[in-house]
Amino acid sequence: MSKKAELFFNTFIIAIGKMSTQVISVFLLPLYTSILSTQEYGVYDLIVTITTFLAPVVTLLMEEAMFRFLIDCKTKQEIKNVISQTFSYIVRSTIIFSVLIGVVGALCKIPYTGIFIIYLIAVIVMLLMNAITRGLGKIKLYSGANVLLSLLTILLNVVFIAWIKIGMEGLLWSVIISNIIVSIFLFVRLKVYKFISLKRVEKSKTMKEMIKYSFPLVPNSLSWTIINLSDRLIVSSVLGTAANGIYSMAYKFPNYMDTLYSFFYTAWKESASKALNDEGDARRFYNSIYRTVRNFMYAIVTGMIACLPFIMPLLIKGDFQEAYIYVPILIIATYFSNMSSFFGGIFAAYKNTKIMGKTTIISAVINVIVNIALIKFVGLWAAAISTVVATFFVYIQRKKKVRRYVKIRSRVRWLNLIILGIVLGAYYSQNMVFQIVMLILTVIYCVYINKKILKDILGKFKH
Repeated sequence: MSKKAELFFNTFIIAIGKMSTQVISVFLLPLYTSILSTQEYGVYDLIVTITTFLAPVVTLLMEEAMFRFLIDCKTKQEIKNVISQTFSYIVRSTIIFSVLIGVVGALCKIPYTGIFIIYLIAVIVMLLMNAITRGLGKIKLYSGANVLLSLLTILLNVVFIAWIKIGMEGLLWSVIISNIIVSIFLFVRLKVYKFISLKRVEKSKTMKEMIKYSFPLVPNSLSWTIINLSDRLIVSSVLGTAANGIYSMAYKFPNYMDTLYSFFYTAWKESASKALNDEGDARRFYNSIYRTVRNFMYAIVTGMIACLPFIMPLLIKGDFQEAYIYVPILIIATYFSNMSSFFGGIFAAYKNTKIMGKTTIISAVINVIVNIALIKFVGLWAAAISTVVATFFVYIQRKKKVRRYVKIRSRVRWLNLIILGIVLGAYYSQNMVFQIVMLILTVIYCVYINKKILKDILGKFKH
């Protein structure tokens, strides 16, 4: 199987593992918006975002280093060394941070501190088990485990919200319980205990190399999270948690797009690293994948914007309907974020993670400045505008810097921009006929620009 075929096969396997549950979660939106208040959902989103911010600080993203180093391992002893070092660091760090958070929460009388700590631990354990599963090349098991995770989370959401009626805390407990169950399943299924040795927890050359790889990833991860967290904090403090609930709901749809891209990115990080075995072939491989991904993501952007006028009214209820006007710009921001992470996969392959950290730190600063400067004048639009400006900056900077490793050949497709502009016009026009016409034209055009990859995929099924 060629590297390109292997990449898309792995992407397909990962997608199967998560796609069905993502569809189910979309249809649960009416449950959330009809039972939870905008304020409740805003608090929940804030807790999730803070957890996303803290997790990389606690783990130092050693799980990402473990995944990358496991790819290069040739013997069981090397695998045992990498996993033992990672477990040792993450367990000790998680205990220390949990105690610190508990003390601060008790002294400052911060609500939900207890459940927040449990939620953080559950998320970290799941990140660790997922990294081990992918690093060991068990892509089908990774996919299956995440199917189980999503199904459990969705089932528990319904139980806790609709039946037991514990509101926002029910959403948190759903994730906690699901993560713990699936983590235990993977730990036993992979017999991870056989790869953990207390004799290998002392600092070693491997540990130093892993930290050297993972440390620059922390500001990179934090900066992406700061972009999201700063939006939430600024919106909540200036406009209130109800406004944050509306903004969070608007981000739901771009998040589905982000999830779709994550199927590819999970497989891409491994394929980009393996392609380095043949440097000349790697250049052709990277360019070929870039063109394919760019066209496909463009199709997702325009397709989503064209479809949403017909879908959102069915899914979003009550006060959350205001979210409609902010969705397109957040979808465009997500496109730039995803394409910049494509370049991040190349930097990770060459083990140069410093570039990723620097570009996202600057973008986080840009996001905060633009948001604060505009929010009193344009309200929630400030958060959306600052996000698209920040993600566009990262995309442009990484595209320039990746040239030191490989020259990515690309050109502006003006027809794409024109069609996107017309689709946006139809979206905001609220003219049903205009929207239907643009939906049909968008589907035809997107199929046309992706005809080669669609032909290849259909060909695989025929064989």
